[in-house]
Amino acid sequence: MLIGELAVRTATSPRLLRHYEAAGLLTPHRRANGYREYTEADVPRVRRIRTLLTAGLPARVVASLLPCTTDTETGPALAACPGVPEALRRRLTELDERAERLETERTELRRLLAELT
Repeated sequence: MLIGELAVRTATSPRLLRHYEAAGLLTPHRRANGYREYTEADVPRVRRIRTLLTAGLPARVVASLLPCTTDTETGPALAACPGVPEALRRRLTELDERAERLETERTELRRLLAELT
């Protein structure tokens, strides 16, 4: 299937699919005319990629976790592959630290605004 069909079937823009390819997350076959050719296996793969990216994981981590993903009735899930829990814990720690910094900035902005009024 061509990129347009994959985009429709996965509710993902062709631009984003090209980005996934550039990040090494998708590897479509190239036709002689240069068009990307995707397989049926790419449909659930894109869904798994989107799930992992939505969880806040960077593309490099998503690439390492993709072999550990499976499809369930409720959607993509991770299997207990070596390194998966550690990668997820690291990312959660990063997000917690970022949330803490944002809360500090928010508090300071509120204080500054209160002084102006």
